[in-house]
Amino acid sequence: MGFTGLARWINPPTSGLELITENILRNHHGQNRGRWSLSIRSYRSTLGSIPGFPVHAERSMYALTMHDHVFVLLEDPAAPTRADVLATIQDTTSQGGDGLMPPPMTHPSHYRTTFLTLRPPGGLEQLLSQLKARWIPVRQSSASSSQRGQGSAQQLSVEGLVFAIGNDWLVRVGNVILAGGAVKGMLLEAEYLPLPVLHSQAADGTSELLSNLLLSVLPNIRDAKTVAVAVSDSQWEEVLWDREEEEKLSKQKESPEDPDDIFVTGDEGLSARRSGDWVGVDRDSRSAFLIIGALRSEGIL
Repeated sequence: MGFTGLARWINPPTSGLELITENILRNHHGQNRGRWSLSIRSYRSTLGSIPGFPVHAERSMYALTMHDHVFVLLEDPAAPTRADVLATIQDTTSQGGDGLMPPPMTHPSHYRTTFLTLRPPGGLEQLLSQLKARWIPVRQSSASSSQRGQGSAQQLSVEGLVFAIGNDWLVRVGNVILAGGAVKGMLLEAEYLPLPVLHSQAADGTSELLSNLLLSVLPNIRDAKTVAVAVSDSQWEEVLWDREEEEKLSKQKESPEDPDDIFVTGDEGLSARRSGDWVGVDRDSRSAFLIIGALRSEGIL
């Protein structure tokens, strides 16, 4: 698996999938590799209904099912981002430069965004039901809101095809289908197989290599509206943040290595594999995050 880029075709004709298929097969000598199928469910919390438990804003949850995994994005608007907390810690530390003891810092229980990978598909709904968790499907009627966790969330799906172009590219193209059956544009995803990771020089995280490929598979249609979907490295680093991993690294920094121990020195310059490289489930997780973000930005989710 390789580095992936995503784009939205907002106003395709009803034959959009057929036009792209014809373009890939005829002009790129692509090969059909099968179906591309995703499903996305939306939930919101109902914590405000608890007596004596005021909340500033309800939380949102989006669950995208891809293959055998479910990628879950939780967002709490009332919680700070990790970047905000780090900036506050830095400001607090600088206040101690005049000899005064800086006030103690308390870390939040969670940050604004939490991104999880679960399996098997369907396990999330079962867990919410068993725990009687205060989450209800989005757009669920108020008459059924008392049955928390029992109903199915509003499902949005992406249905399309996967193509191989040569030995280096995989292209996924699909219609975004709402719960009622209406089509809301298309998603196009290009995967460059030779590179498992690619750091973009652009500030928004877009890749010219992937953008050019995605533009080439689009049919030449007048007034076509397309949008590149990307996430910067700094944003993705915050999404991947792991509290246990961070505490482990901080403890390692506190205990310096023995320079006379030949078994623990000499490898400081070697690069270790980071969580989030574009391989296996990590590639799928970043793809899922981009898809959820794109559809949220348009108000579809």
